[in-house]
Amino acid sequence: MKRLFVGLVFAAVGFAAPVAAQEWPTRQPIKVVVTLSPGSATDVLARLAFEQVSKQIGQTIIIENRPGAGQRIGAAAAARAEADGYTLLVNSSTHTVFPAMFTNLSFDVVRDFVALAPLASIPTVMVVPASRDWANLADFVKAAKAKPGSINYGSGGIGNSTHFAAERLRMAAGFDGAHVPFAGAPEAINEVVAGRVDFYFSPVPPALSLIREGKLKALTVSSARRSSVLPDVPTTVEAGYKDSGYEFWVGAFAPAKTPKPIVDRLAKELRASLDSAEVRGKFAAMGADPMPMSAAEFDDYVRKEVDLNIALVKTLGIKPEADTAK
Repeated sequence: MKRLFVGLVFAAVGFAAPVAAQEWPTRQPIKVVVTLSPGSATDVLARLAFEQVSKQIGQTIIIENRPGAGQRIGAAAAARAEADGYTLLVNSSTHTVFPAMFTNLSFDVVRDFVALAPLASIPTVMVVPASRDWANLADFVKAAKAKPGSINYGSGGIGNSTHFAAERLRMAAGFDGAHVPFAGAPEAINEVVAGRVDFYFSPVPPALSLIREGKLKALTVSSARRSSVLPDVPTTVEAGYKDSGYEFWVGAFAPAKTPKPIVDRLAKELRASLDSAEVRGKFAAMGADPMPMSAAEFDDYVRKEVDLNIALVKTLGIKPEADTAK
């Protein structure tokens, strides 16, 4: 009798995942946790992509904004969720910075999540005051080296992608400068426009109109490829600085133990959504560029980004803090 009971237990465990995968997504609406506030680029991309997925699979998809603690609150909530395909996460590339910046995270970005797809790359553009006579990045670097330590640069905070983009270029080009962290993009951009900050690596969307109006100069982008909305602006690598790029992206994830058939289906549906003409057009209007990768490729990319950020934080001498977010 005991042997029969044990056999039934193992059978139940063995069939749980396939049964869950077969019923998905009919049981209940799908919740997508977004780590930033409504209206942010991450939020808008998530809404556009998953609105199309909702149409494709015939299921309601709800966006739940969980901002706070530098995007860790939302990530922690998604990590604790049941791995059944009904709770997903959309986060920016800050996702891969957490292990470098915090010592006691309540979740592990590699072990607790499986990557589904990158939604888009949003290049960060190096903007400088329009009043400066720097025609290109070479002019800027020459001026920065001529007066060591005279340059200052803004960011959205220590460990933010805008901070790391600036540091990667600074180290590759070999100039010194003073880091000035701000609460976010609007504050940093305003200070560059006013001429009180020498440069800032801004996500393209909030800076684009100011660049087009001539209130800011765009010298370079930190992404691997040129921005589709700033095609004449070279990448940092094209400008001659090896190992200077830093990619800012938005991606979708699921809890790590989500059944593989569900993960595969989600990845497939997201790929179809991102390939649709409607979504591609809306992303392009925002300055969000395609970042085509399979789920496996994106998973590998995330792991490499984690290692890159850990090494960068050590090089910069940033001391990781205890994570107090719950």
